[in-house]
Amino acid sequence: MFRFTSPPMPHYITSGEDTYSAGGRHPNRTGIGVFDLLVTTRGCLFLEEEGVALSVPAGSFAILRPDRSHRTAMPCSEITHFHWLHFQTLGAWNEATEHEPYAHPAPTDAYMQIETFVFDVPRSGELHAKEIVYEWMEELTKLCAAPGVQDRFRQQQLFQQLLLHLQEEGGTAAKDPQLALADEAAAYLRRHYREQVSYKALAEQLHFHPNYIALCMKKAFGCTPLDYLTRYRIEQAKQLLIHTSEPIGKIAEAAGFLTFPYFVRCFAKHAGSRPKAFRMRYRS
Repeated sequence: MFRFTSPPMPHYITSGEDTYSAGGRHPNRTGIGVFDLLVTTRGCLFLEEEGVALSVPAGSFAILRPDRSHRTAMPCSEITHFHWLHFQTLGAWNEATEHEPYAHPAPTDAYMQIETFVFDVPRSGELHAKEIVYEWMEELTKLCAAPGVQDRFRQQQLFQQLLLHLQEEGGTAAKDPQLALADEAAAYLRRHYREQVSYKALAEQLHFHPNYIALCMKKAFGCTPLDYLTRYRIEQAKQLLIHTSEPIGKIAEAAGFLTFPYFVRCFAKHAGSRPKAFRMRYRS
């Protein structure tokens, strides 16, 4: 599977379709610099990526890496039709055989409003809802000939739908119950960040032992539930500091912090400056 860290989300570049007669061969390529998504509608592609065989029969898909060479392992044995799509990401990505612990990246900007997340897309697999994928691939290619900015925007939207669909087709999210529990715990913490959430309350809500919940969140987000909650509270405080004129003490309380000194310590640790200095940096 491929694991992508976002934002930024992977982005669509271009796409098309091709038909090979019996004996046809896919072009040999080396380090093309983009991911190559192949969706076969008829026949079968017999490929090889740096010595690893990869067959893509009708009703299936495969994603080739941007940094490896691939070639035809065996010519097509029958008429073979397929869609191809090139995409890339400006964010981090890696290939993994299983879900690995997530290392939360260090913020590059003190005003980091967007929380990063990871999602996994299968490297290859059978399409259970193949007709809708075929339809999306055809529409993406048709939009290449359309000149408007809205058409480019529509392409990116369609591509994101396609990625989500491939993830759901492969069941990568459902296969790891620890990640599912971590997402549930994170959602609960975001809903109740203004309250004094305890490990006991979290355990009672999710019906799992606190230690197991912490293990799952460490795997998914690279931090404990308490650390996740603190980071989320700091992000809420940042927005209040910039977008309101409320006293800093009231903002600390609104963000869920019990005491002002603790809020200042946490804020300085995560944002790199004290709350007042942070506000002055972004407000004249």
